[in-house]
Amino acid sequence: MNKVTFVFSKKGQMRYISHLDLMRLFTRSMRRARIPVKITEGFNPHPKLSIKRALKLGLESDNEEASIVLSGWIDLKDFKENLQRQLPEGIEVKDVKRNFN
Repeated sequence: MNKVTFVFSKKGQMRYISHLDLMRLFTRSMRRARIPVKITEGFNPHPKLSIKRALKLGLESDNEEASIVLSGWIDLKDFKENLQRQLPEGIEVKDVKRNFN
């Protein structure tokens, strides 16, 4: 399994985005960045994306952790740059690492 874990910050106006909307934001951003995301099978397919902790609405954070399962190979530098280009101001990808499980 090709799993990527990334650390991001949520600041400024983006602190008012809910957890569910943040999940949708990352899903859409990864699709626009052409990142090969693994999609679940079944009646309601969705990306295998998880954010470690759900922040309360209105709080800023410097080190939130999320992970995504990929269906193909992508260089970590390309992952970070392509994703960051698609994210709005206030969300910044800080670190990316690959997990082999």
